[in-house]
Order: sequence, then C-alpha cells, then structure tokens
Amino acid sequence: MTPAVRPWRRARREAAAIRDAVRAAPRRTVATESVLVGLVLLCSLAPISLIPPAHPVTTALLGVWAALLVPARRLYPALTVLCCVPVVAGDNVWAMVVAPFVVWSAARRIAPARRAWKVVGASAVGSALAATAVQSLSGLPTMPYLAAGAGMSGLFILLPALSGMMLGRRRPLTGLLRERNAYLEQARFLTDEAARMEERARIAAEMHDLLGHRIGLISMHAGALQLAAERQAPPLAAQAELLRTTAGTAMEELRGILGVLRHQSYEETGERGTREDLAALVADSRNAGADAELHWNATGVADADARTRQAVHRVTREGLANALKHASGAPVRVTYHDEGDLVVVSVVNDAPPVPRSPGDGNRSGLVGLRERIGLLGGTLSAGPSPEGGFALSARIPARPAVPKPVYAPSPVYAPSPVYAASSGPVSGGAGSQPPLSTEVLTWPRLLGGGCAAMLVLLPTVGGTLLLLIMAVLH
Repeated sequence: MTPAVRPWRRARREAAAIRDAVRAAPRRTVATESVLVGLVLLCSLAPISLIPPAHPVTTALLGVWAALLVPARRLYPALTVLCCVPVVAGDNVWAMVVAPFVVWSAARRIAPARRAWKVVGASAVGSALAATAVQSLSGLPTMPYLAAGAGMSGLFILLPALSGMMLGRRRPLTGLLRERNAYLEQARFLTDEAARMEERARIAAEMHDLLGHRIGLISMHAGALQLAAERQAPPLAAQAELLRTTAGTAMEELRGILGVLRHQSYEETGERGTREDLAALVADSRNAGADAELHWNATGVADADARTRQAVHRVTREGLANALKHASGAPVRVTYHDEGDLVVVSVVNDAPPVPRSPGDGNRSGLVGLRERIGLLGGTLSAGPSPEGGFALSARIPARPAVPKPVYAPSPVYAPSPVYAASSGPVSGGAGSQPPLSTEVLTWPRLLGGGCAAMLVLLPTVGGTLLLLIMAVLH
C-alpha cells in the first residue's frame, strides 16, 4: 500500500464513522447541533459585511472553522481543543468568542484527566505562540504580544478547560453516588427480608411444636371418644364425630398457616367461599347447637377471585363463631348476595334468649378481618343491631386489584448496573457487587465541584464581554 493511499482510506473510514454516528444520534441532538452551527456561522460571518476586516478571506475561513468545531467536539474532543489554536490566535473576534464554549464542552469529554491536561496545555501554548508569531510577522513588538497571547490562552482555553473537566468529573461522581445509594438500599432490603424470614420460620416452628402437638392429642382423644360413644352412648356419637372432624380441620388449617409463614407455595383449593363451603360452615354451627341458616341470593360466585372467596369464608366463620360464643341459642342468619362488582356477606344474630355478660374477647378477630378486607379494597362493619343482636357485614370487590410493587430505579451514569430500590428484589444478580469507595462519593465534593466550575468561568465571561465591547467600539 502506497503512502498516498493510506491516508485516503483512513479519511474514508472516518467519514463513514461520522455518518454512522449522525444516523445513530437522536433527532433532537442532530437538530440542536445544526442550530448551534448555524448560529456560530451567522455570528462569525455577519459582522464581516458590516465592518470589513483587513483580511476578509482569513476572517471568513476562521468563522467557518469555528462552526465546524461545534459538532466535532462530540466525536473528537481532544482534536477539537487543539484545533481551537487558530481561532484564538486569529483576527476574527466573533469566532474567538465561540472558542471558550467549544473548549469547555470538549474538555468534559476527554478521559483520563492526565490526557486532558496534556491536550489543554499543548493548545494553550500553541495559541500563545501562534498569536505571537502572527504579530511578529507584522513587525510588532514580540514580548508585549507574547504576554497578551498568554493571557488570551488562559482566558479562552485554560479556564474553560478547567471548568469543563471539573464538571465532567462531577457527572460520573453523581452517578456513582446514586449507584451506591441504590446498592445500600438493596442491601438493607435483603437484610430485612432475611430477618423476617428467620423470624417467620421461628414462629412456624413454635406453632408446629406447641399447637400441632395439642391439636393432634385432641384429635386422637376425640377419635377414641367417638368409638366409645358408638358402643356405650349412641346419641352422643354424632357430637363426638363432630369434635373429631373439627380437630382434623383445625390441623389442616394449621398446616396451611405454617406453609404461609415459611413462604411455601400455599394456594387456596378454590373450594372456600362457595355455596357449598358456606353451607358446610352453617351445618357445623347447627351441629354445635346454633339455630343457623343460609340465604344464598347470588349467581356470580364462579367469577369471584380466590382471595375474595377466602375473605367471604373468614367473615362467615368469624360471625358464626362469635354468635356461638356470645349469643348461644339465638337464631343466626348468613346472607350472601352480589351487587355488580361487589360481593356482600353478612352474619346477623338475634338477641340471646338469656342475657349474658360481655365476654372477655379482645376483638382481635374483627381487627384481622378488617385488615384483610381493607387490603382487598373492601369495607367491614360490625356492631350491635337495633333488635338487640349483632351484625357483621362485609362488602368486597369480586375481583380486587392486584397490588403492584413500587420500584424506584436509580438512573446511573454510563453502563453501570442499575440497582432497584428497597421495594422489591432485583433480578439478574444486581446488588451483589460491593459499593465503591466513599472517598469520592460525598455531596460536598459534588456541590463544591459544580460551584467551583461555575466560578472558574467568571473571568472567561468577563473577558469575552470586554472583547466584544472593544470590537464594537472599534
């Protein structure tokens, strides 16, 4: 390959890369850059027609060159800073005003910082020497213009580059701070979840060891009592059988609760909350001596959600149990009907035939029911009825809304992994990486970097305004 062909192919590759970058860029970015290029061209070339310069061709070329540096700062930031040398050393004041903003934007994109300082230093020295050389060719004194060129390089290259690098360093630090905060939130969530799991497992073990053993003994003795009653007292055999089946049902429900505490997959069988289920509850209460009856006035039970049917079962069971406990012998009516998208179940008992003193209950069952139904979006009412009895009623949505976990993902700078907030677990193994050093993740550093970067630009802004005023007056 000849030396002349090699640069040509490299130029073609660079042109193709630029074309692909423009096509891949968002339309908003392309439009913004186009507007900026147009404004720079207008500001750099319009004054030429109003105030003809000594070298119009050179002045026009510097204006076009400054406009080309605006989009180039995104793809070639280091080269853009170096290419600002002719703009700062030239005689187009309006193009020179654009140079500090181009340097400020390009210096933010140069990494690492050591390379950025090398590029900025070379550009500053080059602009000072270029300005001195231009004045020397005109026969003017060298030293005064060397000092002036150094001052211009400091105002238009060094200070904007320093401000840009400070803000460029602040941006990844902000992203790292957010990433660290998200990691700590996820770690706290996982720690709390592990503690809850351990506590639930301990409660499940205690319930299994204590209640399971006692209910097992009750079931065993109830079975023996049923066999003895069938031989010696047949009229009591039905009551003994009810005691045995009730103990067996209690044991099954205890196993279900233990599965929930251990986070095992425990799903309802779908048989609770149906007409047959409520009829069985009423029949059990009737066998226990209550005057209970069921009024079923609904047709849409098949469409009800499993959680709604479970809540209906719990309300009915709680109401019947309270009636047996506090109003023994009083008639009890269980009513079920639907109202559009709502399911209504009520348990109403009349006044007991023999007045009884208030029991020693703490209403914990009603509190639990109210919480369960409230989570489903329903309402529960419980209180004395005007006739002297007690009424328990619940209105529950047939298809309650599924609660959605609330995530607050933290936007993280660059391709860093995104950690979820503490509302839910993170998939894909995120949250397993250790946090970064706390030495670079402090708010004073971030705020100080931003404020200092703005203060650094004040001399540049002041010098630019002074230069523009002098150009207009001239």
